[in-house]
Amino acid sequence: MAVASLGICFSARPNLLLRSLSRPTHSAMAAMSEDPIREWILTEGKATQITKITSVGGGCISLATHYQTDAASFFVKTNRSIGPEMFEGEALGLEAMYQTRTIRVPKPHKVGALPTGGSFIIMEFVKFGSSRGNQAELGRKLAEMHKAGKSSKGFGFEVDNTIGSTPQVNTWSSDWIEFYGEKRLGYQLKLAKDRYGDSAIYQKGCTLIQNMASLFEDVVIEPCLLHGDLWSGNIAYDKNSEPVILDPACYYGHNEADFGMSWCAGFGESFYNAYFKVMPKQPGFERRRDLYLLYHYLNHYNLFGSGYRSSAMSIVDDYLRMLKA
Repeated sequence: MAVASLGICFSARPNLLLRSLSRPTHSAMAAMSEDPIREWILTEGKATQITKITSVGGGCISLATHYQTDAASFFVKTNRSIGPEMFEGEALGLEAMYQTRTIRVPKPHKVGALPTGGSFIIMEFVKFGSSRGNQAELGRKLAEMHKAGKSSKGFGFEVDNTIGSTPQVNTWSSDWIEFYGEKRLGYQLKLAKDRYGDSAIYQKGCTLIQNMASLFEDVVIEPCLLHGDLWSGNIAYDKNSEPVILDPACYYGHNEADFGMSWCAGFGESFYNAYFKVMPKQPGFERRRDLYLLYHYLNHYNLFGSGYRSSAMSIVDDYLRMLKA
C-alpha cells in the first residue's frame, strides 16, 4: 500500500537460526503435512535442508519470512485471517509481469491454505542492493512492460484482487472510461459513502465520472498490464542495481494509471523522460494525471480515514471547475 508507515508497521525481528531441517523421514510425514510451506520447499522446491528462517520487516497485512535452503532461497508471506484468494490474485499478477520478460519481479511458486486458517504464498527471494538504482532504468523497463503486456479481453484481469486490503473489481470491459469510472472511482466513492456516510464526496465524484470523457479526447487507449500499486515501498533494486517491482495489484488498463501512486513514489524527470521514449506521451496527459491520483487518494481515505479526504475532494473540485460540471 501507498503509505510509508505500512512498511514499518512492525520492525524486523532478529534472525532466527534454526537447526538444520532435512528432508523428512516416514515418521515425520504427518508433522510435515501440517506445515505446507515446509512440505513444498522440501519436495517441489527441490531442497533437502532448510538451513535458516528469518523474519523480514514488512507491512501490516501479512507476515514475511525468508527461507534459506541448500537449493535456493524463498520469500514467504502468510496471513492468518485471509483465505488464499488474496495471494492467488497476487501470484497471477506476478506471473503475468514475469512473463513479459521486461522488468524484474519475484517469480511466484505456490499459493495455499494454512491448516489452522489463513493462507500463504511462496515466491523467489530477490536479494536487494544497498542503494537505489537509477530512475531512468525504472522508467524504461516499466514502459517496456506496459508495451509487452497486452490483453485481447479488454480492461480488467483474470480475477478480482486487492489494493492494499481493499477489494479491487476486475470484471472485463471493452471501454476504459466506463471501467475506470465504475470499477475504480465509482467503487471507492460508494465505499466512502457506505463507510463514512460521506454523501458530499460521493455526489461530486459521481458528477465527475459522468463528465470525464472529454479528458480522453484524441487518446488511443490500449489495455496494458499494470502493476497497479506502484509506490516507493513496492520498488526496489537488486544487487546489480536493476529495478524490481513487488506486491502488485495487477490489471490491464490505461498505461497512465500506473502513475497514480506517483505522489508516494518519487518519480523524477529522468523516470518520465525514459518512460516516454518507449511509450510516447499522449495528448492531454497533464490534464488526466490527477484523475489517476484520485483513485489512490480515495482508497487511502477508505483505508486510513479522514486525513486523505481533503486531497481527494480537492482533486474532484478542481476537475468539476475545469470541466464546468
